[in-house]
Amino acid sequence: MTGTVWYAVAVVSAAAALAPGSAVAQVACADMARAAPDGVTVTSAEAVPAGAENAPVAHCRVTGTMDERTGTDGRPYALRFQLNLPEDWSGRFLHQFNGGNDGTVVPALGARDELPEGDGALARGFAVVSSDAGHDGSANPDLGLAGSNAFGLDFEARRDYGYDAVATLHPAALALTEAHYGRAPDYVYGMGGSNGGRHAMVAAERMPEAFDGLYVAYPGFHLPRAGLQHAWDVQSFLSVADTLPAAFSPAELQTVADAVLSACDGLDGAEDGLIFDVLACREVFDPQAMVCEGDATQSCLPKDKVDALVRIHGGPRNSEGEQLYAPWAWDTGIASPDWRFWKLESTVPPWNNQPLIAVMGAGSLAQVFTTPPTEVSGDPESLQSFLEGFDFDEDAPKIDATTSDFPESAMELMTPPQSDDPTLADFKAADGKIMIFHGASDPVFSVLDTVDWVDTLTANDPEADEFMRFYIVPGMPHGPGGIAPDRFDMLTALVGWVEEGTAPGPIDATLRPDRDAMPEDLAGQTRPLCPYPQIAQAQDDGFACAVP
Repeated sequence: MTGTVWYAVAVVSAAAALAPGSAVAQVACADMARAAPDGVTVTSAEAVPAGAENAPVAHCRVTGTMDERTGTDGRPYALRFQLNLPEDWSGRFLHQFNGGNDGTVVPALGARDELPEGDGALARGFAVVSSDAGHDGSANPDLGLAGSNAFGLDFEARRDYGYDAVATLHPAALALTEAHYGRAPDYVYGMGGSNGGRHAMVAAERMPEAFDGLYVAYPGFHLPRAGLQHAWDVQSFLSVADTLPAAFSPAELQTVADAVLSACDGLDGAEDGLIFDVLACREVFDPQAMVCEGDATQSCLPKDKVDALVRIHGGPRNSEGEQLYAPWAWDTGIASPDWRFWKLESTVPPWNNQPLIAVMGAGSLAQVFTTPPTEVSGDPESLQSFLEGFDFDEDAPKIDATTSDFPESAMELMTPPQSDDPTLADFKAADGKIMIFHGASDPVFSVLDTVDWVDTLTANDPEADEFMRFYIVPGMPHGPGGIAPDRFDMLTALVGWVEEGTAPGPIDATLRPDRDAMPEDLAGQTRPLCPYPQIAQAQDDGFACAVP
């Protein structure tokens, strides 16, 4: 599969923009504006030398806009993009899916923190496109911290964010790429983490013929459901303290990490500070063992705090006890700065040092993930107040609600259509390949939700390993960080699978020595990340992948 069927119409449009009789001619960088398909405005096209800012290799940088309009909120919208076309082209194309609320055109480098430094997709000769997903996150400074997700008040902007921006931009970017090189790409890839991983998983279902390979990192594929966890967390933390930062000190979270490690470190056969058997740890670890019998010490916690953590790890529920989002794994990354940044305390003064869930998370739940949207004030106090008052009986169903102004629910817009019962039958039939990894300590999107998705996919199709691989990264929070084997090259493995038919096995991963608090005996060591359900198990001569 080369994606030809998907973008054939767009290529015809691009060819029509060329000079008569030159449908296969290569268009010079400076002339890319005349290669723009209908509905696309190329705003700049310039040759960028290697070594310039954001230029690992010499390339043609094309910027443009599509789909300009005025929203129902009276504000201007457009789909903005950057397309980087390397001089030394490998014949590969990559759609870079970005994270968070989108809203900015992240440089189209195809670079990721887990990949070898400076060795992203553009550096490897891929053509790479990136977009803002149809809205400008900085366009509403008057709305304060709620401005970046105010696009959710406009239904079309929500739909672009959910799935339509990728579907709209993809064929146009491919047409521009073909116009520049005079031929279509040999292979088409997609890559993203967090919300970008969600984009990739949505594309696997909505655009099954568009991508030969998808690279999916810690995906928020149940994004609105995960948003419910923000309110669940805030209410749980405030049950034990007056402020979020005061709920748990770094030392208390280290106590939790130490307790989990003590119970589960040896499950993989090696007591080395890494828990590879994450699922067995759920059965072995008893959080009540952390409760102090007397006064709190460095090795125990008050019962109310343990109960709050148990509630958080259980995931949100309504008053009938119905599970509204997935439970969470107990893992050592709970002591990482990333876990604290998301859940308890940031170092951002304009946020009043509030955690990310209480600012961006609150605004997204109010204005993007629920219907009808709730306009919120953009100050930290108001955003936290929204989460404090969120009702899991009355408000949580709004992620599935529709209105005349919002005819598709947030869940319909932002999740793969078959996310609860996946088969990826059309993606498989198109010979697509998908590789997914997720940190066991992710504080934003539960690794257990991804495990459940993989288990269901495999139950539906016992031959799912013909096109899907999944890897759990122990200790890793929301992306690389913490004490974790978090530097690895999954892109090379995906390319080898797509282009050579070499099915991925273990992926070598390194524990970076420059991480804060990295134990000296782990710094620089490597461990294999194993295709699920295998884990890395200690052997006399190292580690080997096996089903526990």
